[in-house]
Order: sequence, then structure tokens, then C-alpha cells
Amino acid sequence: MIKLIILDVDGVLTDGLITYDSEGREYKSFNVKDGYGIVRARRMGIEIAVVTGRFSSMVEKRCSELGIREVYQGVENKLKIYNYLKEKYDLEDSEIAVMGDDIPDIELLKRAGLSGAPSDAVEEVKKVVNFVSSKPGGRGAVREFIDLILSEKVE
Repeated sequence: MIKLIILDVDGVLTDGLITYDSEGREYKSFNVKDGYGIVRARRMGIEIAVVTGRFSSMVEKRCSELGIREVYQGVENKLKIYNYLKEKYDLEDSEIAVMGDDIPDIELLKRAGLSGAPSDAVEEVKKVVNFVSSKPGGRGAVREFIDLILSEKVE
């Protein structure tokens, strides 16, 4: 049974595009359906963590809105955070799900009990995951992954 879901941001929770305005402000778009899936998972007792290599104030804001407490940005070694969370929550790999889309996520995806990727993830990632969403990053892939997890939790 999954007790922790770890999500990447760019290419998973977003479509991977980064837009800047003329003042240098960064913009990202998040999918409301993904957000509802995250809220449902939290209500069912699943902890959610966000682990990303970049830092963005918009990630902090969106995670705050969704009640995600475990937010790690600017992370070079994602496996270190994975191990920290595993120990913090006293979990086995089989109780952790990870969704990622690119090479920095591969080690986590290999360790997790359940691994997923958006449909537009790089091929190296698609080869190592248990589940490839029918949807691209930022367009409902996270919701589809969470719905899969919750359907197994209910059964």
C-alpha cells in the first residue's frame, strides 16, 4: 500500500515550459485536476512530497495551496531526499510511489515500489517505470497516477 507519493515539478506537475515576462518574472501553469488528485490522496492519508532540481516561488505557492508540507527545491541529489523521507516516515520502498520525467529522476523511479511517468517523459525514464500515463506532464498525468494508486488502496 502506497503511503508516500514523490513528484517532480517541471515536466510532471507542469508541462515543462518556463515562461518569462519582460521584467524577468517566471510563469508556470499547474493542472487543477492534478491538484484535486493530490488533495484526494492527502485526505486518504497519503503523504505527498515535491522534489525538484529548480527553485521557483510558484512551486512554494502551489504546494501551500494543496497542503503539501514536504517541498524540496534546488535539489541536486534527489535520491538523498528520497532516503531522508523514507527514514522520516519509516517506510519501505514498496510503500513509496514516484513520478518523474527525466534522467535526474531515474534512481528514485528504480527504487520506488511504484513508479510512473507522463506520456512525454524521456525514453530512458519510460523504460524503467511501472506506469506510463496516457497524458503528458502538466496535463493530468499526476491525476491519472494518483487515481491508479487510490483505486488500489480502495480495493
